[in-house]
Amino acid sequence: MLSFKYKAIDEAGEVSRGQMEAQDENDLDYRLRKSNLDLISCKAVKSYSFSILPNKVSRRDLITFCFHVEQQISAGIPLLEGLNDLRDGLENRSLQEIIGSVIESIENGASFSEALGQYPEVFDEVFVSLVMSGEKSGNLPEIMVTLSDTLKWQDETINQAKKAFIYPMFVAASVLAVVAALMVFLVPELVKFISSMDQELPAHTKALIFVSDMLREYGYFIAIFIVVCAFLFRYSMHVSDRFKYFVDKIKLNIWFFGPVYRKLVLCRFANNFALLYASGITVLDCLKVSEDIVGNRVLSDAIRIAKKSISNGESISNSFSNTGIFPRLVVRMLSIGETTGALDHSLRNVSYFYNRDVKESMDKLQTMIGPATTVVLGLILGWVILSVLGPIYNSLTAVTF
Repeated sequence: MLSFKYKAIDEAGEVSRGQMEAQDENDLDYRLRKSNLDLISCKAVKSYSFSILPNKVSRRDLITFCFHVEQQISAGIPLLEGLNDLRDGLENRSLQEIIGSVIESIENGASFSEALGQYPEVFDEVFVSLVMSGEKSGNLPEIMVTLSDTLKWQDETINQAKKAFIYPMFVAASVLAVVAALMVFLVPELVKFISSMDQELPAHTKALIFVSDMLREYGYFIAIFIVVCAFLFRYSMHVSDRFKYFVDKIKLNIWFFGPVYRKLVLCRFANNFALLYASGITVLDCLKVSEDIVGNRVLSDAIRIAKKSISNGESISNSFSNTGIFPRLVVRMLSIGETTGALDHSLRNVSYFYNRDVKESMDKLQTMIGPATTVVLGLILGWVILSVLGPIYNSLTAVTF
């Protein structure tokens, strides 16, 4: 959003000058007319942002957006007027600019969904498709409520996953930092004392000395190697489809975390499929959108194969079953949905079952991972202490008085 210095005149003919933020000159003129001022001239000036963190659009911002749009439309406020009011009340500068651009696109003849579709990094295909369906059916307020509820569910699920991992990771990082400090600074000094005892050192003490020497001599190289590997991993994920497919396959099959991740992705797929189908979008179009946003290349390819099979006349349930990727629960519920004509209801049941399983798995993980991390890191600290104090104790017990 730009900052403008303007010159305007009111109904009494009095000229006023000031500075205001707006998307462009037309937006500035609109804002001034709301204050009963007519724009005479304006000049864009540079505005400086001192924000340290990037002002990204979060799920909570989108929830606020959906809630306000639904409330304003339900109250009979015209869409453009409601969007202008919403933009002026937002604190997120990025979303302000996006809404300003959406307003401009609508004023130039675009539909609401087309204007939102210009920002796929903020409004994904499910969001845009549902808004388009709401525009055509006249049920836009209900669609915005549905989107708001879906975003709330996603936000709660992700926050729960973060809580399950943040504490153990913090504990692990803290203890490993202490262990590294012991290895680099304390152990070398103790090694000098231990070596002066002229006794055979046990294997675990030799291993500790070896690790300590490695960290002291090659610590910087190890750190650089880890950073380079992380960079190459991220780069490969962006440029290589085969590598991304390989990583996504590992995510689905890795011990313990794989089943939880698979259920989470399938839950999101079933939920999006149900939302799109319930809004009147055809099965093939639902699958096309779901294929692009499912978030896993293996499942995306499976959806594409199923979609091709359905377009060739195969039933939905058989098409998904033949991929060999989707669990029996998904296939069975799709079959029931086809038979009863309530496909969206069956998909919501799939979403409900997997959502419940994911929450239970997260609770179990949160319960298990803390003690497990403590035990593992306690063993590491025990090894360090035993390796250092063991030879000293043996030396003292060997002394005869």
